[in-house]
Amino acid sequence: FQKAGFAVRRVCEVHGSIHHLQCVAGCGGEIWPATGFLPQVDDAACRLTSPLPRCPRCGGLARPNILMFGDGGWLDSRHAFSFGHYHDPAHMGFGPLRVINDDRVAPGGGFPTHPHRDMEIVSYVLDGALEHKDSLGNGSVIRPGDVQRMSAGTGIRHSEFNASRRDPVHFLQIWLIPETAGIAPGYEQKFFADEEKRGRLRLVASRDGRDGSVTIHTDADLWATVLGAGETVTHDIVAGRGGWIHVARGTVLFEGERLEEGDGVAIGTSGTLRLEGVDEAEVLIFDMAP
Repeated sequence: FQKAGFAVRRVCEVHGSIHHLQCVAGCGGEIWPATGFLPQVDDAACRLTSPLPRCPRCGGLARPNILMFGDGGWLDSRHAFSFGHYHDPAHMGFGPLRVINDDRVAPGGGFPTHPHRDMEIVSYVLDGALEHKDSLGNGSVIRPGDVQRMSAGTGIRHSEFNASRRDPVHFLQIWLIPETAGIAPGYEQKFFADEEKRGRLRLVASRDGRDGSVTIHTDADLWATVLGAGETVTHDIVAGRGGWIHVARGTVLFEGERLEEGDGVAIGTSGTLRLEGVDEAEVLIFDMAP
């Protein structure tokens, strides 16, 4: 197996802003990081210094889109795969799993309205409260136990803010590549109590929405578990599929390896996975088509 480390997203030292590129033609094309183009940023001036590429979707020029203005330090974001200023061609995803971002947003901070297209986006809140609004008219506050699925499809715009002015919010944002491009945008949110995950695996997202899970438009099952010291769970990866283990918090043992918060394991062969809690831990298991 492969143990994948995390890298902290680089933000502007002056404004704490995230630099991102979008098509000026408004087609929804995201030029970076989707194309692997990594612009040079002059942090002191908070501006891009390298030439801008053209949108692979429609050929339009790119423009910088600053997702957040305000004091630095509002966001602590760590990435399992290449994303934003963390660019690693060797870790661009695993199967349809493209992004696992571990985000901690300070009170009052957040991501203003921005677009997505052709991506299944799952938000999994660990602590605090995350306020969501989107161009479909949905508005909700996501709390621990909630799993939110947003299908970007032909295009959707949304914002995410810490719903509290006092407490931080800690959540995972997960992106999966859909099986089919150009589907209708959609939204779904469901609650899964810790009791459903304690010492067992609870299906929280799947292609067919079975067992009360949210529906994602890709051939993947997402399981969640909460393990105390000595508690174990097992899961079988069948031939022709792969898996990814992500430790959301706490510490577990896998194949004699100690995995801590933020660690990930890529599973490229069939077999039985066994996890054992070392301390209070929460773990996600992805079972996916290649």
